[in-house]
Amino acid sequence: MSGLREYYARRAAEYDRVYAKPERQDDLHELARWVAEWAEGRRVLELACGTGWWTRVIAETAASVTATDVNDEMLEIAAGRGYAQPVRLRRADAFDPPAGAGEYDAIVAAFWISHLPLSGIGPFLDGVDDCLEPGGRVVLLDNRYVEGSSTPISRTDAEGNTYQLRRLDSGATCEVMKNFFDARSIDARTAAPVRDRDARELPHFWALAYDLRPPERGGEGARGDA
Repeated sequence: MSGLREYYARRAAEYDRVYAKPERQDDLHELARWVAEWAEGRRVLELACGTGWWTRVIAETAASVTATDVNDEMLEIAAGRGYAQPVRLRRADAFDPPAGAGEYDAIVAAFWISHLPLSGIGPFLDGVDDCLEPGGRVVLLDNRYVEGSSTPISRTDAEGNTYQLRRLDSGATCEVMKNFFDARSIDARTAAPVRDRDARELPHFWALAYDLRPPERGGEGARGDA
């Protein structure tokens, strides 16, 4: 994923333009409200926080926020934002979240899972679940492919992963893996027993949140649909 890391380091100053697209404003407003509700009162670890756009939303209602990203360029922009409460910013890879059992009771990953290869979705979700104790909360959100709004898919590899060609202000063109899902397809890949699941499908985005269910006495609990 070194190519992706380099791409986002180079794009950091340009990144927030994606949130200015007029056709996405209603969805972004609804999604921000939803994220704030699911983060309320939680000790949140945010993975791949980027410029801190969603960190700002999380900080409005969370009990505490630790936001991480692998790129110093992104963290520098995030550090310059105003937040409703102090936010701890840390340099860390989303594949290797900061250790701290019991320190966090929620993990948020916004617009990250689409950059994972199809074969890596399950292991990533398992790793996120392993970072949390029973009762911990997972919040995921990402893009849906919308013709005319999304960058066109440039190719598909032998494993089914899709890619986009993205142009930077410098004129450089970068190929980026970008897999498009919906909430149900990600939900189906979650192996841990969960409860209080909420899957949302908006025109331009999808979102999924769930709480990890403690094992039932006498055996492991089955996945619930509460």
